[in-house]
Amino acid sequence: MNMNKFDPILEKNLRNANPWWQSTAPPPIFPFKRWAFAPTIKRLKSGMTPVVALRGPRQVGKSTIAQQIIQQLLMSGVPNNHILHILFEDLPHFTALQQPILDISYWFEQDILGKTFNTVAYEGQKVYLFFDELQNIPHWAPQLKYLVDLNAVRVMITGSSALQIEIGQDSLAGRLSTIEMGTLFLREIAALRGFGDIPSFLQNNGFSQLKQQDFWQELRYFGLQHQKIRQTTFAAFSERGAYPIAHLYAETPWEEMADQLNETIIRRVIQHDSQMGEKGQHRDKQLLEEVFRLSCRYIGQTPQKTFFIDEIKRILNAPIDWQKTLNSLNFLASTLLLRLIEPLELRLKRRRSTAKLCLCDHALRASWLQEIVPLTETELSLYPHLSVLAGHIAESVVGYFISSLLNLDVAHFPERCNESEVDFILTVGYQRIPIEVKYRKKIDFSDIQGLLRFIECPVYNAPFGLLITQTESVAINDPRIVQMPLSSFLLMR
Repeated sequence: MNMNKFDPILEKNLRNANPWWQSTAPPPIFPFKRWAFAPTIKRLKSGMTPVVALRGPRQVGKSTIAQQIIQQLLMSGVPNNHILHILFEDLPHFTALQQPILDISYWFEQDILGKTFNTVAYEGQKVYLFFDELQNIPHWAPQLKYLVDLNAVRVMITGSSALQIEIGQDSLAGRLSTIEMGTLFLREIAALRGFGDIPSFLQNNGFSQLKQQDFWQELRYFGLQHQKIRQTTFAAFSERGAYPIAHLYAETPWEEMADQLNETIIRRVIQHDSQMGEKGQHRDKQLLEEVFRLSCRYIGQTPQKTFFIDEIKRILNAPIDWQKTLNSLNFLASTLLLRLIEPLELRLKRRRSTAKLCLCDHALRASWLQEIVPLTETELSLYPHLSVLAGHIAESVVGYFISSLLNLDVAHFPERCNESEVDFILTVGYQRIPIEVKYRKKIDFSDIQGLLRFIECPVYNAPFGLLITQTESVAINDPRIVQMPLSSFLLMR
């Protein structure tokens, strides 16, 4: 690229987006730091890979973390002209560039840094490049690979497309590590709302400890130790979900917050994100909207293909086949709004079974369907007719929560001949942990038969199982089953 012909409007936008180049203070940054801040800045500064990717659904705080890290770097003495930040959604003129990542990076190297990236490295310093919402750039991974292979730079990227980040991870093998951040953890809600501090339970040293039954027993006791804060926080989670904005503006009436969630997350995905990429122009926005609506309606369940198709045909009054429906589901999953938990396949027992639908936050269901379903014991006692639906939502919460643990396999176990259904199977190495969600006050023997049969089958290698319930008061006498309420389970991270 001829640097003398660099788009002046784009250059102006870049300078405005990086005010520290002119020693101008950036806009105020939200001070609350989410859990992903610490591991992200650690990997960025000294990780084994030159690129760290922070991925997650829209509006969970990825760009805020990038801004907080930039602030921290500047405060620690990194020179102002050693940092480049690009939010690609806010730069309409970059589309005229053939290789935007390379073109902008080399413009920055020449006009802002004033020396080559490698010269800075030889001088014992680092250059940090921040690329926000990178999935909007066609063929970004080969450009980034070329950049980091030839230049000593540290790069942070963010994205709300799991598929695009995974594709990039394949192209950037050995050069990129990924951190996944969903909506707020329960302990983060407690801190943000000022209810109190709950320390992190699961340490960032691998997931092998999940194979120990003692780990889950200790988590149950951990929940009891923080019972008061936990219950207060879970009530807030029940009422407003776990998106940061819902708790940052806790006094805003739910009706206004619901409109905000619909506009900035759901409609943004359906209207904007669906049109990105090579397949974007072929996606049917109306079909996407109805598939998302049905996913909200049948949250935590495994609706059959024929049911899904018949419902969509009835609503749209148009011929729709399963492949189109599945493509829409897969797209929604790629945006991380939805998880499709596939059935467990073992011993060549391949059975046709659909995926379980788990939503990233039940608040999106409440906002999109305009239907509030409480999760607390107190509220459900006032609205007992909502208990079954609350159970499905609780199952969705568990499914999305555990599936966000990268590098762990999560599946559901459909009912088979002589084998009962189990809600989730978590695989850690060669060991499996069956998880059953019974979101009720009272549990009888029939409720745990699926767990027991799975545990008692030697080939599954499951020495114990988990039972997630509504309250602590449930008593299970079998020592192979660890029982805890959903609110304690969510304190794991």
